[in-house]
Order: sequence, then C-alpha cells, then structure tokens
Amino acid sequence: MPATFDDLVALMARLRSPEGCPWDREQTYATLAPMLLEEAYEAFEAVEAAREGRPEELRDELGDLLFQIVFYAQVAGERGEFAVGDVIEAIHAKMVRRHPHVFGDESAKDAEEVLRNWEAIKAEEKRASAENRSDKGESGDAAKAESLLDGVSTKAPALMEAHQLSTKAARVGFDWQRIEDIFNKLHEEIDELRAAINEHSKDDNEVGETRVREEIGDLLFVVVNIARHLKAEPEAALKLTNRKFRRRFRHIEESLRARERSIEAATLDEMEALWQEAKMNEGESAPAPPACGACGAKVGRAKFCPECGAPVELPARRTCQSCGHKYEGRPKFCPECGAETPVLI
Repeated sequence: MPATFDDLVALMARLRSPEGCPWDREQTYATLAPMLLEEAYEAFEAVEAAREGRPEELRDELGDLLFQIVFYAQVAGERGEFAVGDVIEAIHAKMVRRHPHVFGDESAKDAEEVLRNWEAIKAEEKRASAENRSDKGESGDAAKAESLLDGVSTKAPALMEAHQLSTKAARVGFDWQRIEDIFNKLHEEIDELRAAINEHSKDDNEVGETRVREEIGDLLFVVVNIARHLKAEPEAALKLTNRKFRRRFRHIEESLRARERSIEAATLDEMEALWQEAKMNEGESAPAPPACGACGAKVGRAKFCPECGAPVELPARRTCQSCGHKYEGRPKFCPECGAETPVLI
C-alpha cells in the first residue's frame, strides 16, 4: 500500500523519538536552515530536468523538500509552537482569502487583476498583523512605515531579489513601457560602468571601488528587468549558462588530456579553438523540434498531433553512460556533462 502524508509525519516522529535516530534528534531550527536552502535549490534545478524529460528528478527533489517541511513542523511541535496540521490550515486559509474571485463574491477579468488584488489583500493582512502586535504592546514593525517591497526577502539570492523587487514595483506602474527602453537603459549603464572603471584607474581608492561595484550592480539590475519583460526567470537563465560553460570547459580539458597536454600549458588560442569546437558539437546535437508528419505542426513529446490528431513517431531518446542524461540526436559529446562516451538507446 502506497505511503501517505500521514505516514511521512509518523516516520518523522519516530526518527525524533528516543528510540529513533541520534542525528535527527540533534537537529534544531538553526541546523536545519542550511539544509532547507540546499533542498530548495536542488528542487529549483530539478525543474529544468523535468522540462528536459526527466520528471523523476523533480519528483525526488520535491520529496526532499517536503521532508524538510515535515522536519521543521516536528521540531516546532516538540517546542509547543505549532504542528504540521497548523501549517496546512494556515496556507489553506491564506489561499482561500487571497482568491476571493474563486471562493468569494469578487471577480477578476485576467491574471493581472488577480495579482493586483493579491497584493492589496496581502498589504491589508500586514496592516492587520502590525496593529495586532501594537495592541499587544510589541514594538518594531508596527512603528515602521509599510512598503510594498517589505515582502521581498533580503536573504534571497541577489538575482531573485532583484526580480521580485522589480516585479512588485511594476505591479503599481513603476516600470518601463517597452523593452526597447530597457535596452537603452542597459547601454546607459554600460557607459556609466566604463566611466567608473576609467575614473577608478586614475584614482585607486575605496571610493572608486565602491562606485565600480555599484555600477556593476546597476547593470545586473537592468539585465534582470530585461529577463522579467521576456518572462524569463534570471536565476534559471544564469543556471543554464553555467551548465553550458561547464560542458564546454570540460570539452577543453578532455580534448587537451587526449593530446597529453595540461590545461595550464595550453595557449589561449588552443583553448578558444576547442571552445568553438564544443559549440559546433552542441549545434550538431541539437535536434529539430518534433513535428507532425501529416500536417507539420509542432508536437513536443505528444503521442498524437494536437492539430490533426495523427499519431506521432517520436525520435529515440538516448542515455549518456557517464551521467545518465537523456537526450535526442547523435551528438559526439553529452550535452549535459560533455563526456565523449557511447550512448545507449
């Protein structure tokens, strides 16, 4: 019989019991915090794996993340603070409250109106919470002026924080109207960075270093806004580029190793030539988007054409023997790990 959520909660209680696991019993809010962040990042990366046809990776990482939530709730329960049922009750009530167009009498004509209503309800909740703390004599947040940006964590990765900040500001109209305007701003920031670098080279001091860092930050913030306008998550986009860099650099290393040359002894021209070779190999391995043989419509991984209903013959997916990555086509190198290895269907 498949395990249920209640089984997972019971398992966690057993692990924390005197007859359970010594390591699990030692964990606290503080020791669990890095693990929660790590599992969240791994789940984030697994989303891309699912998009590439490996949903089992996302399934497993979501399980790890769920286990962390149950772990925290167990620790909280032992401290007399809350139980996992309280967590579920709180998020259920919040979702009902934040969707009055579904569970209430209000209406929303499109997603943009839903988001505006969401922010308004969230702001009202924060005001009510601050007033409640003030009534109880608690100091701090209740005395502060509220900001639309208060809900964006300062502890989030910088790219993610920038994306969330600009998204919230855009919802009240503080935004560029056209993406061309953001590109103009990008060129402006590049010029300002060059000016800061030139100025710093003449007067090498801490003030100059600070200005260069600020201009780099301004440049990155504008790039994040370009991504936002294109509905691309900047953190995920940069992750893809990091993976691409790893693949191509690994190709450089392995090619030099095959020639019995160390990468330290290689010239820049040699490495650049191998980099371009890796790019060409990636181009060779990129398969054409699957299309219906009857009508030519794009079909993705569907078994039947969404346009005409004809059965679709999908290309074989291959598996890298080195890293297990599945992909289509007949590349010379694995597009995931860069290994030059035979493939199996």
